[in-house]
Amino acid sequence: MKDTVQWLLESDEPWTRYRTLIDLLERPDDDPNVQAARSEMVNHPLVRGLIDDAASWPGYALKRHNDAKHPIHTLAVLAEFGLRADDPGMPAVVDTVMKHQSIEGPFQTLVRLYKRFGGMDGEYWTWIACDAPVIAHALSTYGLEQDARVRRALDHIAGLAEENGWRCRCAPELGAFRGPGKENDPCPIANVYALRALSTVPGLVDSPATRAGADMLLWHWGPECDRKVYLFGAGTFFRRLKYPFVWYDILHVADVLSRFPFVHGDPRFQSMVETIVEQADEDGRYTAASMYRAWKGWSFADKKNPSPWLTYLVLRILRRKE
Repeated sequence: MKDTVQWLLESDEPWTRYRTLIDLLERPDDDPNVQAARSEMVNHPLVRGLIDDAASWPGYALKRHNDAKHPIHTLAVLAEFGLRADDPGMPAVVDTVMKHQSIEGPFQTLVRLYKRFGGMDGEYWTWIACDAPVIAHALSTYGLEQDARVRRALDHIAGLAEENGWRCRCAPELGAFRGPGKENDPCPIANVYALRALSTVPGLVDSPATRAGADMLLWHWGPECDRKVYLFGAGTFFRRLKYPFVWYDILHVADVLSRFPFVHGDPRFQSMVETIVEQADEDGRYTAASMYRAWKGWSFADKKNPSPWLTYLVLRILRRKE
């Protein structure tokens, strides 16, 4: 692993160098190398482009939640890189996103709805269980976890958990709207998003809600589950390494689960991690097996060459479970 970490530190991706120093080597924020990498990251043209994209929020109405080019996923990538609410350009992002908060607590997205899914027809500012947690996670990770509005959104997410995790839920005004699954079944992607959001709140990391959500995901991966849930499966496509963390795939699920120490000893989680590690090349580096065309040009969307960022993400999972 030592040689692989050195490869990450020599990467031309400042976001990879920055996160490697912070998360894998545990360097403090005032370390000169950390500060240099962070400054380069914040000012990098690609990152500036992401900030501009996020500031265009909502960009356009969200028609499908796995639309990788939608600004909602840009918010999440900026959070993963380590952008903060007070970085250049970020105050405008935070302000425009936080303008739309529902009475119940979740932040809203402009969503395109269709009658065929049991709800209204048209574009509405509203929230659904597979978008609201993405926004809450991003804002909390930007350093706003103590903001009363963000905390209210996170508390609402925690309160939606059932005994089998998070189900398909939405704003009251959407009535009978629901995804393509059984009413009492948990929704795998809603559980991933909700857990990722709650992992940013120390007091909620080990809670009945997070334990129920983590168990749902482990059950779905384990041998006891032999069916798709809300059309989500854990087969061949699920096992392909892919980034950004837009939808339901093994790297996304394992990364989220790795944030909860009570999961680390579970054989099902260990099996998931082993399935990822088996995809390393002889140098311990990882290459995308699938990609989002909206992110073409980034190393993690290159299926031919090892990606420093993907490799860092896998090493971060391994580091967390040590």
